[in-house]
Amino acid sequence: MLRRHPLLALFTIGYLAVVAWVTLGPQPLDAAGSRALFRLLRFFGNHDATQWITYDRVQFLANIAMFVPVGLLFLLVLGRRRWWLAIAAGVVATVAIEVAQRGIPGRVSDPNDVLANSVGALVGVIAALVITTPAALRDRRARQQAELEAARRDAMRPAAMRRAATGRGVNDTAPRSRGSATGELTLRR
Repeated sequence: MLRRHPLLALFTIGYLAVVAWVTLGPQPLDAAGSRALFRLLRFFGNHDATQWITYDRVQFLANIAMFVPVGLLFLLVLGRRRWWLAIAAGVVATVAIEVAQRGIPGRVSDPNDVLANSVGALVGVIAALVITTPAALRDRRARQQAELEAARRDAMRPAAMRRAATGRGVNDTAPRSRGSATGELTLRR
């Protein structure tokens, strides 16, 4: 991981450290932010069109949003072929956070957080797959083109040069048959 994408891996570790600090710190919300949030929720609660905006829904969406970058970064670090591992790593990370929160005073472990964070990681993985699809298709076409050109070059070389390139000698081209008693290969002339 660190060898393939060292800066991306370090950025991922840094983001995970921020997530750990936010989710495992002693207080879930600071006083000023809490007052502003509850003031905003009261404002939305006073209007019929926005009464559906509640603290629980905002918290659920915030948990999703916090883990979208986790899924995205995990996929970029692990690669497109390991998309399932990126999702699993996101789920394992959120379960680890919730288990750790059980032992921290002032923190509450909530199964809804596991669900929201897992959904966020899944959305992040899907977003990364969509974002990286054009580059993956371009790389696949380039790889196929290179293989096709190599096959054409190989087909255009004389047979003796192809045998030399594969390590087979001129005498190795004769058909072979199995010996009767020992099972050894013998040259058929």
